[in-house]
Amino acid sequence: MIGAIVGDVVGSRFEWDNHKSKDFELFDGRCRPTDDSIMSLAVAQAILRSSENYEDLSQNVIASMQELGRLYPDAGYGGSFFKWIFSDDPQPYNSYGNGSAMRVSPCGYAARSLDEAKALAVLVTQVSHNHPEGMKGAEAIAVAIFLAREGKTKEEIREYVQENYYAIDFTIDEIRESYEFDVSCQGSVPVALATFFESTDFEDAIRNAISVGGDSDTIAAIVGSVAEAFYGAPEELAAAVTAYLDARQLDILRQFEQKFPSKTRW
Repeated sequence: MIGAIVGDVVGSRFEWDNHKSKDFELFDGRCRPTDDSIMSLAVAQAILRSSENYEDLSQNVIASMQELGRLYPDAGYGGSFFKWIFSDDPQPYNSYGNGSAMRVSPCGYAARSLDEAKALAVLVTQVSHNHPEGMKGAEAIAVAIFLAREGKTKEEIREYVQENYYAIDFTIDEIRESYEFDVSCQGSVPVALATFFESTDFEDAIRNAISVGGDSDTIAAIVGSVAEAFYGAPEELAAAVTAYLDARQLDILRQFEQKFPSKTRW
């Protein structure tokens, strides 16, 4: 899961100032965890608090997202989701925004089967982003993470994604110049997946994500979550990103990584 946070923090300074190149310093003083990291940690916390059969996951994810969202109100939430966080009666609002996909990575890491990856994605997504495209984007990423954890090749993961979710019939070089800011799942999740499929290692995946532009922190968070499951994240990058997290955030991350270990050590 730390891969999503690495992607988010690296991409945070490029969200409104796109850098259409793979040549840049990964971290600097302008970097910070945004809503992508905060909500990923909220989902992780909800999974940790839930029963083994996850029958209480949806109610726990609402509580965790509101709890952490209110603690970090300036993390960069979209307007509708900001209202949801502070609502006394939060209800799904038919969103197809990519917030569903950027926060779902803990589901892919906690899942014990492909079917459970899909089910967990539904449980954490339906509470807000219940539009079919919002649901599809979240499920596609949870599934890609699970398949990567299971040792599937990129070709096998790509084939599954294309048969069940998105046609990825473009290359990053083909779209880089014209690609613009798009916060919809359908406009950003396939792009994020393409940056993973074209990558050579974890860092290259993050650099691909930044270079394409658009919603840089979210695209990098999504690709970071999948790339970590496939490659593992370098220890030095995982260690570096923890400097941007506070004690509460680190505690959730450590608890989750201890219960659901990944290939990354930090």
